[in-house]
Amino acid sequence: MASVTIGAVNKYFGQSHIIKGVSFDITDGEFCVLVGPSGCGKSTLLRMIAGLEEISGGEISIGTKVVNNMPPKERDIAMVFQNYALYPHMTVLDNMSFSLMLANIDKATIKTQVKKAADILGLGVLLDRFPRQLSGGQRQRVAMGRAIVRNPKVFLFDEPLSNLDAKLRVSMRTEIKELHQRLKTTSIYVTHDQIEAMTMADKIVVMRDGVVEQIGTPLQLYDFPVNQFVAGFIGSPSMNFLPGVVRNGQVQLEGGATLPMPTQARAIEGQSVVYGTRPEHIELTSGNDGVNTDVIVVEPTGADTQVFTKIAGVEVTSVFRERHDFRPGTTIRLKPDSTRAQLFDASSGQRLAA
Repeated sequence: MASVTIGAVNKYFGQSHIIKGVSFDITDGEFCVLVGPSGCGKSTLLRMIAGLEEISGGEISIGTKVVNNMPPKERDIAMVFQNYALYPHMTVLDNMSFSLMLANIDKATIKTQVKKAADILGLGVLLDRFPRQLSGGQRQRVAMGRAIVRNPKVFLFDEPLSNLDAKLRVSMRTEIKELHQRLKTTSIYVTHDQIEAMTMADKIVVMRDGVVEQIGTPLQLYDFPVNQFVAGFIGSPSMNFLPGVVRNGQVQLEGGATLPMPTQARAIEGQSVVYGTRPEHIELTSGNDGVNTDVIVVEPTGADTQVFTKIAGVEVTSVFRERHDFRPGTTIRLKPDSTRAQLFDASSGQRLAA
């Protein structure tokens, strides 16, 4: 195992500046997730750590070694790809053994390490099968097994679950998290799925346009986003954003409705702001507090009910644990929890913390 240090790293493709001075540390044994929208640079950064892309500037260290000019095979990393990258003409056993054979490891050691990895991943009965005879989840476990047998310092995962169906993705992310808790190997995981990031990570690095927007634990990012982008990216369904102006210690929305100032926010009179409230932090009310809204769509999911309404012309999503049968066009009154709401500067997008 080893720590990983990213120091002021840059990447250019021609004149395009893809990675822009990114810096952060991953401690020994940590599960770090790089998350962000498509094209933000997260996979490019992972490939730079792996040695599959050259570094235009800055330093990447694995343990105590700067690996900028070190070939991939000398970095002591193992990578699990989105498309599995298994050899179709080899059995599961041969796929898992291949890298050890290339390293001239003796047959007894190979057999021991492959058996150990197969037992961990439940692949023992599949060792004689070919990739074409496996399901998507089984192929992904073989790809992880091939990485495990090498006993690397760092695991790199490049969107490994994106080809799986929704139900299998849930079970596989649990398997990967359980695997990390067992092996405690430093892991860097790339995804555009914030649910994967929230459920798997010890640390999340949120990226946008080649820049790190925020680094923290899942709950730090959920409770204290530094800006509107992070607030909207982390959380599902995503945070609601209502533009307004600060008037007399309240947030006045377009149309005249007002909401109490979030307790953890501070802004000046007349400032243009964006009021942020998560769907799960909105409640129904019949009193004078809250605002009237018109129901657009109701989506019961069984565990909860999602209600889509409009406030001041902006679509707002609410999530209730109780079951409701509102009809489209019905007027209901909603009250955001001001102790958990956020306030952002309308021009910069930065959170206005108290």
